[in-house]
Amino acid sequence: MTNPRASLFLLVIIYLGFVSLGLPDGTLGVAWPTIYPELNLPIGVAGVITIIGTLLAGIAGFSSGRIIARFRTAPVVLVSCVLTGSAMVLISRASGLPVLLVAAVMLGFGAGAVDAALNGFVARHYSGRHMNWLHACWGLGATGGPLFMGYALSSALGWRGGYTVLGSIQLSLAVVFLLTLSLWAHAPTKTRHDAQADRQVTVPTLQASSFAGWLSPAIFAMYVAVEMTTGLWAGSILAVGRGFSPSVAALCASAFYASITGGRILVGFVVERWGNRRLIAIGCGVAVVGTLLFAFAHTPVLAGLSLVLVGLGFAPVYPCLMHEVPNRFAPESVQTVIGRQSGAANLGGAFLPAAAGALAQYSLEGIPWVIFGGIALMIGSIRLLDRITDRQPRVPAES
Repeated sequence: MTNPRASLFLLVIIYLGFVSLGLPDGTLGVAWPTIYPELNLPIGVAGVITIIGTLLAGIAGFSSGRIIARFRTAPVVLVSCVLTGSAMVLISRASGLPVLLVAAVMLGFGAGAVDAALNGFVARHYSGRHMNWLHACWGLGATGGPLFMGYALSSALGWRGGYTVLGSIQLSLAVVFLLTLSLWAHAPTKTRHDAQADRQVTVPTLQASSFAGWLSPAIFAMYVAVEMTTGLWAGSILAVGRGFSPSVAALCASAFYASITGGRILVGFVVERWGNRRLIAIGCGVAVVGTLLFAFAHTPVLAGLSLVLVGLGFAPVYPCLMHEVPNRFAPESVQTVIGRQSGAANLGGAFLPAAAGALAQYSLEGIPWVIFGGIALMIGSIRLLDRITDRQPRVPAES
């Protein structure tokens, strides 16, 4: 029988796992202007390091179904945290490009594995509320890492000290995960109320090998592609293309990420009443409005408002789509599909922002329309996935 206290404590551990997943994200971008001249590297090498890490995270996500089936979730999370923490400590000792590339490999494999493992675990055992708050925790880590690195750069710590502290935090979390491995046996099973809210009184029969089993990951690639393209290029569009001051452009871009994190916290309070699919549809609609507004926003207030709308619209899409997987696919296919989704998300995040960079050489103002097209394609694909999964045969759930 599940111990309620142990189950609650396990949820806190899972939240910490996603905070740790977000910590390295964005940190290199903050530290790089100081790192590359000290190590005598070309400035563009940061792009190579990022793409290597992202692609390897994608490979880890695609492989996670088999890995988790063999080793289970808790050990995978533990090893992943050790990898990412060790990678950041390694960066702090870097003397040249080879060490940075080794660290990128470790960060990629570690991040991809823990992302798929925790998403799959929460989708199977917890409600949509916790899935949204889980991804809000990623936002806290993704915000806190760069903020701390900014502090380190302005203090005696420097970028080496900043990476040493962040890596030490990760390794300390790994110790926590090691000491709490037994808690994972106390994961709750969804209550009847949760099952009804998630439409799991009957069980899907759709397999990961089906067309839908690949369409769902493709949607995640689309989503992360448009989210990362927005976050990467919004500041440049405003500062370079529209003449905003760098500080105002940075504030508007920060509002985008803050609204995603805040939106996911808010969604957690309503998702059990409104349901995943309704919130996904509302979010996509709000994102479309925000993107169109951003395309014509030539004042700071309008630009900031438009990016907040885009962020709020994006907020429910990733976690609600992830949490919907057990409602679409047979139980034995859930972790495989989730692993593919995590892998595809990394691939989408690797390529569209780079393609938008090529477009930026000719027209920064074309990027909002690329984002708009990506959202439209994503909406059509989600509707197709809904139709396919709604038409499948379902069998009664085991009592």
